[in-house]
Amino acid sequence: MISKKTAVLVTGLFAGLSWSQVELNQATEMDLDGLKGFGPAMTRQVMTERAKYPFQDWADFRHRIKGLGPQKAAQLSAQGARVNGKPFEAKGAALPAAEPVKP
Repeated sequence: MISKKTAVLVTGLFAGLSWSQVELNQATEMDLDGLKGFGPAMTRQVMTERAKYPFQDWADFRHRIKGLGPQKAAQLSAQGARVNGKPFEAKGAALPAAEPVKP
């Protein structure tokens, strides 16, 4: 039979392994470094920019952080990164290709 201590320990281990959200306006350096695709340079950039004023949305975040395109923003969002609690949404990604103009 499993004791209460063992059950709590196992539950805690699984909780620690679960996916969590990282609010980019409040994340620590360690939180940011834990995101795949974030390196020391990007972490410094985020910390410097948000010290000026918080990121308003993903468009503001992408504008102020150099080298962050829609693909990387989507990758970070898939890992739990959020700006003001919201995930990245690629606008226009699902739009169909334009039809060629007929002569």
